[in-house]
Amino acid sequence: MKNKTIIFLFISLSILLLGFINEYSISKKDVELKIPKGFPKPNYDFAENPLSPDKFELGRKLFYDPILSKDSSTSCESCHQRVAAFAHIDHALSHGIDGKIGTRNVPALQNMIWRDTYMWDGGVNNLEVQPLNPITSPIEMNETLPNIILKLKASKGYSALFKKIYKDTVINSERILKSLAQFTGLMISANSRYDKYNAGKDTFSIQEKNGLETFRVKCASCHKEPLFTDNSYRNNGILPDTSLNDIGRGKITNQETDNYKFKVPSLRNIEMTFPYMHDGRYKKLKDVLNHYSSKNHNSTVDSEIKKIGELSDIERKDIIAFLLTLTDREFLNDKRFGDPNRK
Repeated sequence: MKNKTIIFLFISLSILLLGFINEYSISKKDVELKIPKGFPKPNYDFAENPLSPDKFELGRKLFYDPILSKDSSTSCESCHQRVAAFAHIDHALSHGIDGKIGTRNVPALQNMIWRDTYMWDGGVNNLEVQPLNPITSPIEMNETLPNIILKLKASKGYSALFKKIYKDTVINSERILKSLAQFTGLMISANSRYDKYNAGKDTFSIQEKNGLETFRVKCASCHKEPLFTDNSYRNNGILPDTSLNDIGRGKITNQETDNYKFKVPSLRNIEMTFPYMHDGRYKKLKDVLNHYSSKNHNSTVDSEIKKIGELSDIERKDIIAFLLTLTDREFLNDKRFGDPNRK
């Protein structure tokens, strides 16, 4: 565990230093959509939102700018931290303006164009619309698009950027949301050691190979390769937090059978995206595996979870060893996704 902590701190420091040292300009090559080998067809189509360096840079600037919140204190990056694969390692639950605390753990942003819905409960079904949820949430950013548009129009920097992109001075919600979709949509993570191993460009230790084999038997029915999610909603058996009273998918569908079901998250970069579960109750991967291996599940646990059965200590260690191969350091250090305001 000590070695893991040292590695995490090293990666974190590297990313922070890169963010402060480099102001990275985006080129046409940087915004080429490259579908990784073995990945399915994306659900989001850029055909109606043609990729361009300037639009990407606008989206990047907006992502890191707290101007999107009511009191200009909270940006998208405040919760979606680059060092954590754009998840949030500081708190179990999301934090917003005025120190308000949300009800769910912050999900990682990666491979977004392959998702069919967003949020833990699937309450949003389009990548372009997704930012509206945190922007308008009274707990998170507590702002409105009309107010954001007024603030952007009052900014000489943004006015000039919009004019450069669109050849006019119109700033509207469609242009704001499409630019954010370009930035988050290109957050593609597909170059971990696992990917290199599959491509014959890297090797696994015996423990990592055993972990992959066990994972495929015990875990892959929900965390399907290569995305490591099947985009389904499942009740993973954790006992509800009575202080939150979060019924998950059931809040969206109003179907009792969907109560306590949550979106199956991708396991890519899971080493960096702790704490785990929709309410951030587990800080370590071993805690997660202990849960799945136990019989202390709620009464409506998904049938696939029941099939996992008890995992031996060796199996748990092997699975964790494999999960660590899903860390994509090239993605974590990709200059395209750094804060453009840091010099």
